[in-house]
Amino acid sequence: MASPYIEIEVGGRTVKVTNPDKVYFPEAGATKRDLVEYYVSVGDGVLRALRERPTYLKRHPDGVGTDAIYQKRMPRHPDWIETVTVRFPSGRTADAFCPTEVAAIAWCANLGTIDFHPWPARRADLDHPDELRIDIDPQPGTSFEQARQVAFTVKEILDELGMTGFPKTSGSRGIHVNIRIEPRWTFTEVRYAAIAFAREVERRSDLATSAWWKEERGEKVFIDYNQNARDRTVVAAYSVRARPDARVSAPVTWDELAGCDPRDFDIRTMPKRFAELGDVHRAIDDHAFGIGTLLEWYDADERGDMPYPPNYPKMPGEPRRVQPSKARPSG
Repeated sequence: MASPYIEIEVGGRTVKVTNPDKVYFPEAGATKRDLVEYYVSVGDGVLRALRERPTYLKRHPDGVGTDAIYQKRMPRHPDWIETVTVRFPSGRTADAFCPTEVAAIAWCANLGTIDFHPWPARRADLDHPDELRIDIDPQPGTSFEQARQVAFTVKEILDELGMTGFPKTSGSRGIHVNIRIEPRWTFTEVRYAAIAFAREVERRSDLATSAWWKEERGEKVFIDYNQNARDRTVVAAYSVRARPDARVSAPVTWDELAGCDPRDFDIRTMPKRFAELGDVHRAIDDHAFGIGTLLEWYDADERGDMPYPPNYPKMPGEPRRVQPSKARPSG
């Protein structure tokens, strides 16, 4: 027997939604149809976050209670959906999803894509990011409230640099701050800028750490500089998260961040908020900033580079990639 389906119109395209009543989020009671219609309702905002960017898909075709399928390679798709060839640190390549219209996002949601994870670079120049990402990640023993305090240290530094950051809840316990930058610098240089920024946050806040090794972080909030390495991604603004309560990664203003609760932003509440306010991050593309000062901070710091994630090849100038408790004395 053929699967039940409905068809919805999205920007002049007809998108087929199969098994629309399948429950994807048990706590929220939200279905696959709710997921697809959610992405359409916030279409302008999520497309602004994804447009022309290689985007990885985190799929849960049977709902959030099942294991994720994390796809970097775009599955078979209609010819009107666009892709872009990306190169991984290993040297291998793949054709990734490259969103250019809301209907393509809705089509991916029908595949069970709950989370969308875009690159910080656009298709026209994949070697030069146009976004610096500050990932504020609470560690065990810390909370969203501590992440919020660290976020305002981030804002203090950005203000002094003359840069504008756009905060959003991660959809879990963390906070992301995105800064539009000129696409002039390589991934390596942007990562250096992120290291310098993380170290400055750590210097100013007793709550923050830039330590890569978990054993060195303690009960602090980690500033994950490696989210700026090539092929690393963070969840997009307006993306739903694979949680039973169908929470979303919610763009907020700095004033809102001072008092918001990430649990207030979910697949049910965000469409009404978006209809009333529109995209509160719509100004992110109005101005792109330089990272020259951050690179000067990095060059002046005798500590130099920090470890890359374990799946990356050994990088020039990188320190030994071994956790301190297991390191043998050199010499």
